[in-house]
Amino acid sequence: MKRWIITLAVFAGFLGVWEVLVRAGVWSAVLLPSPLSVADYLTGALRDGALVESAWVTMRRLLAGYVCGIALGLPLGLLTARFRLLRDTLGLLALGLQTLPSVCWVPLALLWFGQTETAMFFVVIMGTVWSAIIATENGVRNVPPIYARAAVTMGSSGLHTWLHVLLPAALPFVVSGMKQGWAFAWRSLMAAEIYVTVLSGFGLGHLLHYGRELNAMEQVIGVMAVIIVIGLLADKALFSPWERLLHRRWGTAGR
Repeated sequence: MKRWIITLAVFAGFLGVWEVLVRAGVWSAVLLPSPLSVADYLTGALRDGALVESAWVTMRRLLAGYVCGIALGLPLGLLTARFRLLRDTLGLLALGLQTLPSVCWVPLALLWFGQTETAMFFVVIMGTVWSAIIATENGVRNVPPIYARAAVTMGSSGLHTWLHVLLPAALPFVVSGMKQGWAFAWRSLMAAEIYVTVLSGFGLGHLLHYGRELNAMEQVIGVMAVIIVIGLLADKALFSPWERLLHRRWGTAGR
């Protein structure tokens, strides 16, 4: 409880200093609006439903692309860890493409799929799959060899060893890769929504884009705050409990 109080006090102090500096005219309120202006925008956007609708559209796209990216990345990562040829080819490709900024996929998506939901779907998958491949490969390769030898001694072999011994032991690495893939998926989708306009729904990236076009900085900062909050909630609700469970399972909770 004390930690939460200290954290809230620090953020409240930061917002207070921000508000004072804006009111003192240290910088232009047009370029960097006050926290109260941002709060007014968020209140109005919540009241008329625009923010909730945009957040729902973005989350729907994000989850669809992220799940598909993980579903592709996990088996490919296992195969990459198993076969040296794939490790020297697909593994190297994944390592290179992971460093590619997400926005680089947008021109290709527009050329291949046009201004469609498929283009956004493609960009999110490309932002997710490479992290999943690398994390799964590294996780399996970092499992102590004695685990596999012990499993073979007790009668395990082939696919059974991979699914019931190596993959569970690699799960801490896999979850870290999924967490990183989630962050990359967010960045990919924001890049896609800023540059790809589809009539099937306007997401948070579109609100960012229109806020910039209209010089409505309170809208830009407000949407950025919403994205941060959603990211923190996803981490606390999805990834952190799983990480704690795995640490307890493998006896590393005190590290």
